[in-house]
Amino acid sequence: MWNGDSYLERLYEEAISRHRKRSTQEIQNERKIKLKATLGDLIGHFEPNIKHTPKVLERVQCDGYTRERVELSATPELTFAAYVLIPNDAKGPMPSVLALHGHGYGSREIVGLLKDGSPDLAEPGIHQHFAVQLVKRGMVVIAPDVIGFGERRLLADLARNPDAPSSCFTLSTKLMMLGKTLTGLRVTEALKAFDHLSSRPEVDEDRIGLMGFSGGGLIGFAASVLEARIHATVLTGFTNTVKESIFAVPHCIDNYTPGLLVHAELPELIGLIAPRPLFLESGVQDPIFPVAGFRKAAAEIQAIYEAEGAGDKLEIDVFPGRHEISGRLAYDWLKRTLCM
Repeated sequence: MWNGDSYLERLYEEAISRHRKRSTQEIQNERKIKLKATLGDLIGHFEPNIKHTPKVLERVQCDGYTRERVELSATPELTFAAYVLIPNDAKGPMPSVLALHGHGYGSREIVGLLKDGSPDLAEPGIHQHFAVQLVKRGMVVIAPDVIGFGERRLLADLARNPDAPSSCFTLSTKLMMLGKTLTGLRVTEALKAFDHLSSRPEVDEDRIGLMGFSGGGLIGFAASVLEARIHATVLTGFTNTVKESIFAVPHCIDNYTPGLLVHAELPELIGLIAPRPLFLESGVQDPIFPVAGFRKAAAEIQAIYEAEGAGDKLEIDVFPGRHEISGRLAYDWLKRTLCM
């Protein structure tokens, strides 16, 4: 056959067969430890910036909460901004959430602002201003700007096209040639935002959760696997199998991690979060993370949680919608779980 379709299918099936064989031969806890280390290695390690001091850029009083913007740095010579939303009635250490946006114009899209930083008074889009939804439920929220979007697009990309939607392609390809990945850089910065959040006086460091949407779900799952202090995780518009989503539907290049399938399919990697609480949400009409793949992945993750005696720590919601956040159950689940 001249085309490579059947060849690629055979390579995938051989990889899955090897995963199954290893999972039966290896002691489960040892396999988990090995996979966590492998995930960190595959996405790449970045030199930490231990000299940077967080800087407050602005502080604005909003409806029921204060919105603060801070400048952080996770790796030398690279800084980023993050919004911190603090309920007005904050008393003592509170539950809090690391909120990770997906493709769009940055953290402003989830904190109720337009691209220019002015209030977004229209009906919210697919991100549903979800950081605002969380702070109004009594949680401190940090929403970092993910590199490659909005104000963090590359100047070289903007010079070629001022309306470039993202810099994912340029960042991904150059980092891969340097033995790193864009996912790794994004996870490194997300965990720096987590560290800043955990250090704040308003925050109870033992009650910090994470919510990530779409590309933020990719960052969020990896961050939750690698950072055991993340107490509860919500992944929305992301959970699937590689075969049913990443291989079946055209995706942004930032979804591809070289060598990942040599070691595990995505459901097993997400299952590394177990036994910590996990909520999986997906729209029944999501065209890029199809519901069939979501159901298959969720069933595999459920089996992992059951095997660890933590079946009650996993919640799943398939809602009537497309590639978007619902939050109809997830927001309150996160608040309830962090307050236990």
